Amino acid sequence: MTNSRTVTEQPQQPERAATVSQGNIRISQANCRKLFIPRDYSEGSGVRFQPRYLPELEGKIDRQMFDYTVNTLNSLYAEAETANCSTYCEGCMACLTAYVIYFCTETHYEKCLKKVSRFIHEQNEQVWTKRGLLLTDPVERGLRVIEIALLTEPVQIGSDLQKSV
Repeated sequence: MTNSRTVTEQPQQPERAATVSQGNIRISQANCRKLFIPRDYSEGSGVRFQPRYLPELEGKIDRQMFDYTVNTLNSLYAEAETANCSTYCEGCMACLTAYVIYFCTETHYEKCLKKVSRFIHEQNEQVWTKRGLLLTDPVERGLRVIEIALLTEPVQIGSDLQKSV
């Protein structure tokens, strides 16, 4: 007598794209054009982004607001990477407790990353989404880029491919 098992697969749900409502238009973040501000390695390998204003943002957000956002992000990441007495004590306590302390407390770096997330969320609510733009937390992109979604412009696959060739 053979035992036969029936395996039933759960239907996979399609990945949901975040949508942002702007006026009467409902725009999917997954289908809009994106701009990227890359890391700046000119001063070492610390997390720092290029404060270069992108020409595609002209007329969408003013240069001072862009500079404020990027410079604030850069200073928050610099604060996260700063070594001081507190971070040294944190490291010593981690060694002494066989790193069990990290189950109970957040590291200085994690606290600073939360500050970055709060700042980006506030900026999106107060400034960027009102102008049809959306910042993505660099942590979601592996700290490689700051992604800016142009919520009013759909992706144009054909023209983007021709530009890159």
